[in-house]
Amino acid sequence: MTPQELRALCLSFNEAVEDFPFSPEASVFKVLGKMFALSRLDARPLTVNLKCDPEDAVRLRGEHEGLIIPGYHMNKRHWNTVVADGELPDRLVRELVEDSYDLVVAGLPRAERLRLDRS
Repeated sequence: MTPQELRALCLSFNEAVEDFPFSPEASVFKVLGKMFALSRLDARPLTVNLKCDPEDAVRLRGEHEGLIIPGYHMNKRHWNTVVADGELPDRLVRELVEDSYDLVVAGLPRAERLRLDRS
């Protein structure tokens, strides 16, 4: 997956925006103000921090040792850092980004979730 493909994927979700609250190099992708992905798109290898169900996070780390690790500078129970430089199948990276978005949306207040459904 290229940095451009990762950015396009993150921005393809309903109400997703890119923000730079930490530095101009760190792309933060949010839905209604809540982060679901964080990446330095210019870094090599390309990595992305993604929210994950705690049980799935541990399982994925075991299945993809060295390519999915506890979230760098994040709550390691709920976040993984995923190497998206091509060693993992792009399909899996896409699924993990979508799962992260869905987890964040599920945690939004009901009124905001309904607003997302209508837009």
